Amino acid sequence: MASYMVGGVRVGKKLLRQQSFDIINTHFALPSGPVGDSLARFGGIPNVLTVHGGDIYDPSKFTSPHRHPLLKAWTRNLLSKADKVVGQSKNTLENVHKYYTNDLDSVRIPLGIDPPPIVSEDGCGYDFAEDEVLLITVGRLVPRKASAQLITMMKALKDTRVKLIVIGSGPEEKMLKAEVKSSGLENQVLFTGFVSDEDKFRQLQRSDIYVSSSQHEGFGLVFLEAMASGLPVVCYDHGGQTDFLQNDRNGYVVSLNDLDGLRARCQQLIENSQLRKSIGQNNKELVKEFYIDNCAKLYENLFYETISQFSGEPVEKIYEYT
Repeated sequence: MASYMVGGVRVGKKLLRQQSFDIINTHFALPSGPVGDSLARFGGIPNVLTVHGGDIYDPSKFTSPHRHPLLKAWTRNLLSKADKVVGQSKNTLENVHKYYTNDLDSVRIPLGIDPPPIVSEDGCGYDFAEDEVLLITVGRLVPRKASAQLITMMKALKDTRVKLIVIGSGPEEKMLKAEVKSSGLENQVLFTGFVSDEDKFRQLQRSDIYVSSSQHEGFGLVFLEAMASGLPVVCYDHGGQTDFLQNDRNGYVVSLNDLDGLRARCQQLIENSQLRKSIGQNNKELVKEFYIDNCAKLYENLFYETISQFSGEPVEKIYEYT
């Protein structure tokens, strides 16, 4: 990270000497924040700092900046010096204000996704019976995802018709596979490892329910991908996903670590195929608000506004996100 900051400033200054830029958009408070701040001052141009959640607050990491006085002070300084601060969710901005500073010119702009590709089921690598119900989860197998809870939930469901597809890899993979084996769930919990985007959407589009035990998400882009694939979502209520997930509308959001509640909501959807279908169809329409073109317009508007404020010339707001 230290070498990135040194190299980023060096290369950035070279670019600024070669051509004229209007604005810098820096993503992540650390390690990118110091680079964007340095280059903005060097080039005499405004800096929009976009924070993504985990760079300012990660409850599963001892090294999270909000826990360390020096990193916290450094991050607070970077946030305060930015011309604008963007958070992709209300939760991210709440954490900025709670742990760092309230004195910010901040705005919420959600992350966006491309419309999902149309893929065939050929090449999935698994054969499932018509009466089987497929749960799916996507993400790095790290402590913050608490994926072991999903294995515990599968044991509690006691239904061999239900399968769980786990897409992703990470340091907890070996432990999770051992837990599956010791629980006798080898035929019900299937690990794909890391897959391509095409394969990810192939698995999503053939599944029935998206489930997550993540302890916190800055935004939760994969929830949008699940919605775009026509799936109801069942997850916890801690993170940016609460901006766009509502009970009975997109699926179910339950209290953090209420594993019985998570299981009960999954059970409700497992037993009601019509409910799964109606929520899934609703999600396909609702997610269009978060397609990348709409989110890009919000950034364009913010850039023009920030440049105008920096130069002292007024600008009319074109797009709003509420």
